[in-house]
Amino acid sequence: MAERLTARDAIGRVAAAFTELPAPEGKSAPDGPIAWQGYNQQHARAVQRTGEQESVVCGTARVGATEVVLISFEFGFLGGSLGERTGDRLEAAYTHARERRLPVVSLIATGGSRMQEGMRALVQLQRVARQSTLTRAAGLPQVAVVRDPSTGGGWATLGAGADVVLALPGAQIGFAGSRVRPADADPAAYTAEAQLAAGHVDAVVRQEELRQTLGRWLTLLTALSDAPAEPPRALGRAELPTTGWEAVQQARSTDRPRAAAYLDAYFETREAISGDRSGGVDPGMLCGFGLREGRTIAYAAQCGTATLPAGYRTAARLIRLADRLGLPVLTLIDTPGAANDAAAERAGAGPAIADVFAAVAAVRVPVTTLLIGEGGSGGALALASPENTWATPDSYFSVIAPELAAAILKRGPEETRATSEQLRLRPQDLVELGIVRGVVPTG
Repeated sequence: MAERLTARDAIGRVAAAFTELPAPEGKSAPDGPIAWQGYNQQHARAVQRTGEQESVVCGTARVGATEVVLISFEFGFLGGSLGERTGDRLEAAYTHARERRLPVVSLIATGGSRMQEGMRALVQLQRVARQSTLTRAAGLPQVAVVRDPSTGGGWATLGAGADVVLALPGAQIGFAGSRVRPADADPAAYTAEAQLAAGHVDAVVRQEELRQTLGRWLTLLTALSDAPAEPPRALGRAELPTTGWEAVQQARSTDRPRAAAYLDAYFETREAISGDRSGGVDPGMLCGFGLREGRTIAYAAQCGTATLPAGYRTAARLIRLADRLGLPVLTLIDTPGAANDAAAERAGAGPAIADVFAAVAAVRVPVTTLLIGEGGSGGALALASPENTWATPDSYFSVIAPELAAAILKRGPEETRATSEQLRLRPQDLVELGIVRGVVPTG
């Protein structure tokens, strides 16, 4: 179980110069909106026990170098539950963030909606969702830090609805709280680590590292630039291939630099997002934000494996987030093609690839693409910028792999090399065909 902190202790662990926002005025009927017997006494005991007037503390603060609106839940106050007055405070905090153009950081520890207020409490989730949507439309980032426990509507709105979700180790996370889960439910499924494995949170961060990690994220999400990313320089071979088959062999070489090497060389620092928010993670697709020469660039990079549907959905999520925040995008292409086994088809390979094509087609920020290895058919093209794609000398791009083309044409394996020539897949062929703008130099 993760360490349970008070709302103000949680603020103190991540922020400085906290200034609480004034609480909106509002009066409740005796025993609340549904006259729950004894609710006034429960509320009064919660105030006395915690020193807080409600289950959330809201204010402005500085996290690292970034001023933010900070929302921190007090779990000791009726289980951090959301009631009408909680909704008032959250709405005021989001409104203040939009007026001041500040990111929103939520430190979440909640059991969900306050049953003593009945449906009047539950509909606060709609208020929160609307405020989050308005803030998203305003182009402001939202980062959630999920503490222990975070369940119910608080997790399903403020938590899972954030742009970036960080979780503390061992935190209980899930829509179902511990007392309402099926009796045979696996407790391990309701943990921060399980949510990370399923693609629902971006990282599990230890408490002692949280302040620095959160500060880096906020710097990355607010260092805006409208200039396109420069294509990285090539890290591998400098010589262009003389034949199509040589191009294929060079791109498939195990010695060729991969996406991680390109990202490490290109960025001074970077942070990764993880997962498609639909239950999937693809380790062969690296997505996140990096800092280069004082500005942030979003990246989606294939790692040389067949890309899974979860990888395409994660890339689409990354591209749309970058577009909303006004950040340029860099994509690195390196895949033999999209995964096409039965599991991939069941996971929605076609719709996932379509989602990336649509995200790239609709994006308003500049997208730069570098082909760093294999460019296998539509599974590679989905990540390519239509107007700003480049290639390294040890790469190729093809409508289909030469072996598969030969098989479809009923040619023998011995004709694979000749088929690769006909496909015109070398980097210099791609330049001549107008598919890529040029071949990047090494360096």
